[in-house]
Amino acid sequence: MRSIDIHAHLTPQCFWRATENGGAWHTLRREQDERGQQLAVVGSNRSPLPPRARWTPEERLADMDSLGVDIHVLSPYSGFYNYRLDAAVATATSQDSNNEISEMIQAWPDRFAGLATLPMQDVKAAIAELERVMVHLGFKGAMIGDQINGRTLDSPEFLPFWKSAEQLGAMILFHQGGETVISSRNKRYHLPNSIGNLADRTITFASLVLGGVMDACPELKICLSHGGGYTCYGIGRMDRAWQTRPAVQGSIGQPPSAYLQRFYYDCIVYTESALRYLIDTVGIERVVFGTDWPYDMAFDWPVSWILSLESLTQAEKEAILWKNLETLLDL
Repeated sequence: MRSIDIHAHLTPQCFWRATENGGAWHTLRREQDERGQQLAVVGSNRSPLPPRARWTPEERLADMDSLGVDIHVLSPYSGFYNYRLDAAVATATSQDSNNEISEMIQAWPDRFAGLATLPMQDVKAAIAELERVMVHLGFKGAMIGDQINGRTLDSPEFLPFWKSAEQLGAMILFHQGGETVISSRNKRYHLPNSIGNLADRTITFASLVLGGVMDACPELKICLSHGGGYTCYGIGRMDRAWQTRPAVQGSIGQPPSAYLQRFYYDCIVYTESALRYLIDTVGIERVVFGTDWPYDMAFDWPVSWILSLESLTQAEKEAILWKNLETLLDL
């Protein structure tokens, strides 16, 4: 059975080459800790890179074959959003990353598609790069963070970006980058990822809906990674706030739950019951296949997992694994 992975990351080879022997890639560097773990040094932050992040396209393809994945919709490593760096640096790293994805698509057009990374701290530069990759490089959209230096994406300065994404037909995948909403309270136990990640995605849903972005851009295509976080489980409380609080009700003309079918959601929820609940809440046509390759939170055998689920019909499995994304991204 065919499978298309919407959530597969790339740490570009140009980064690995430039940072050999202490070199720099647009100010970014690389270190190795005492255990041999490779670390990306971005400003004052140090982020671990898994072994597969260094793999060549040929090694990636071999791994995809072993997993039963036909297409990776490539998105650059979120640690390279670089929103806190100078916009010129973020633009340069975005262009390098996106160009490398373009080269992979040209070399293996049946195996790769592209989601760009963008310098979102400079809205005009982000729009220009989105237009470049969509018009000239044949990308399918972009991957961005849930917040840009503390600002959620319903802030008025981002509306031109959303209008441009809508006009270009770009699919925008939301994925956390670095710190999440829980990071300032507890960085232990991997909670910024395991819990904060999901909380950030829920905030993104609420912000775009209640902030009027979804009304202003009715044709906008957005995918919330990791099953949309806690959105579906908490939608009843959002609706209750809309029903009882005038300030909330005044922001949109219908309850937040009416917008659930405006988004897409990847299947990275880890349990069959959670995936079944997601499908039953948003509809099977809104759930797509994702793996989080090549990180440690990824499924070990993602295609096999979907195929093994007893509560899903064969038609639902096919919709998640390839049919929905084939239609959404014209693959």
